[in-house]
Amino acid sequence: MRDWSERLAEWVPPKDWRRVVSVDAHTEGEPLRVIVGGYPELEGDSILARRQDARVNHDGMRRALMWEPRGHADMYGCIVVPPVTPKADIGVLFTHNDGFSTMCGHGIIGVTTVLIEVGLAPDTAVTHGLGIDTPAGYVHATPTIGNGRVERVSFVNVPSYLARADARVLVDGVGEVRYDLAYGGAFYAYVDASDFGLQLEVAEADQLIDLGRRIKNAVQETEPPTHPGGSDLEFVYGTIFVGDPHDSRHHSRNVCVFADGELDRSPTGTGVSGRLAIHHARGEIQDDEEIVIESILGTCFSGRVVRSARVGEHNAVIPEVSGGACITGRHEFLIDPADPLWDGFVLR
Repeated sequence: MRDWSERLAEWVPPKDWRRVVSVDAHTEGEPLRVIVGGYPELEGDSILARRQDARVNHDGMRRALMWEPRGHADMYGCIVVPPVTPKADIGVLFTHNDGFSTMCGHGIIGVTTVLIEVGLAPDTAVTHGLGIDTPAGYVHATPTIGNGRVERVSFVNVPSYLARADARVLVDGVGEVRYDLAYGGAFYAYVDASDFGLQLEVAEADQLIDLGRRIKNAVQETEPPTHPGGSDLEFVYGTIFVGDPHDSRHHSRNVCVFADGELDRSPTGTGVSGRLAIHHARGEIQDDEEIVIESILGTCFSGRVVRSARVGEHNAVIPEVSGGACITGRHEFLIDPADPLWDGFVLR
C-alpha cells in the first residue's frame, strides 16, 4: 500500500472545524488521553473552579473526546491547564465517561510520562520531578529515567484516610454488603471479592461492573461521604474489589469499577492510596513498607506510606504510588460543526 503520510500532512481542514491535539498513552493498561491543545480555556482561580467551568460550560467537549466515535465507554482523559499554586508546574483535570474526577493516580503517572517524553515538561522535571495541581490538591511526581525514556513514575499523593470501617449497606439485588470507605483523592467503597465468589479475572468483567455499580450507588444513597475540602469531593467515585494476588510475590489484587461502570485496567492509583490508608489504620503495614498490588490484567502498582497526617478528625497517611506508562499515539481530533454527532455517544 502507498505511503500517503506526507500528502496527508499537507491537507488543511476547513477553518470552522475545531482541532484538538492529544498524546495518548496507557498506564499499566488503563488508557489516558492527554489533551495538550485545542481545549477551551477554563476559568477559575482553583482547579476545582476550573473543573466546575468544564462541567457546566464545556461538557460537550468532554463527551466528544471520551465517547464514541473518538473514544469508548472506558476512555479516560487528562486536560493540562496552568497551575494555581506556586510550587506546581502544571494543573490537570481528569475526565471520563461520566464527568470529571477529583484525582487520578494512573493519570498522574501517564501525564508525567507523556510530558517528559515528548518534551513539554519543564527541564527541571527530569531531575526534580513535576509539581501538579489537581482538584483534590497538590501532588508531586518523580520520574525514573533509563535507556533514554521514562521507565517509571512515583507520585506522593494527597492525604488519604479510612473514613468508615466494617460498614454494612443493603444493595439492591444483592443483599447486605460489608465494606470499608476510604479516601485516596476520591472515595471508594472497598469490598472483599471472596464475599461474592470472585477471583478478579477478565472473564468476570460484566459481573464486576454490575456489582460495582450497585454497591457504589447504594453507599452513595444510604450514607454519602463528607470531606473537609467541601462538597465537590463528597461523593463515592467507585467500588474496589480486593482479592488474593494471582502472583504469590504480590500483596493482593484490586479491581475498581468507577464513574458510570468504567472498569479500571490498572490497579487504580487513588484506590491503592486508599488501600494503604486502610492497612495502616489497622496496623497491617508500617511506614515505608512497600506493597505491590495487581490489576485485573496482572499489571502492578507499588505503594508505601511516606508519613502520617491528619484530615479533619481523621488520622491519615501520605501515600506514594509507583507504576509505568507507555505512549500509544498522537492525534489531531477534528470536530466538524455540521456533524450531528459531534459531541459523541456511548454504547456499552
